[in-house]
Amino acid sequence: MARTILVTGGGASGKSRWAISQFAACDNVLYICPDTLDEDTRNRISFSNHKNYVEWDLQEHVTSNPRNLFRKHKFAVFDSLNDYTMKVIEEMCPDISRLTAEKEKEIEKRIVEDVLGMYDEIRLIEGDIVVITLETGFSLEPEDAKLMARRKILGMVNQRIANESSDVYLSASGIQFKIK
Repeated sequence: MARTILVTGGGASGKSRWAISQFAACDNVLYICPDTLDEDTRNRISFSNHKNYVEWDLQEHVTSNPRNLFRKHKFAVFDSLNDYTMKVIEEMCPDISRLTAEKEKEIEKRIVEDVLGMYDEIRLIEGDIVVITLETGFSLEPEDAKLMARRKILGMVNQRIANESSDVYLSASGIQFKIK
């Protein structure tokens, strides 16, 4: 049975570390990163792969259609929905001063469809996926327009993805709590 897992929490709360640990002994894991993978995470994956004699497929700079990356991968980590949201906002509305409520809905819809597309792919092969996101409800409202848009859109996306996920975890101080 496929598991679609969302792990949310504040920055540096242990979300990526936990996601990597879920598949540490698994081969052919697809690790999707919308940006450049940070050195700490890259080293953690490399160390775990070497220790467990496995090899993961790292895909960086993924800014659209992440479901198209699934090939032979039974397990996947999408790190992170926050970064992906920023990339989609930048692509679909480069001038944030022109962001309308209609455009916000378009952006939200695209992101949700992209994540649910990955969920569909993983369900077909009865695999597991962990999607990592920031919990927007823990932060102060930013003053920067782009960060305000990200917070609003990501908050709505998180709610939709949490509802569609089989499991949801909250990460705090390196400890993960199952909340769904």
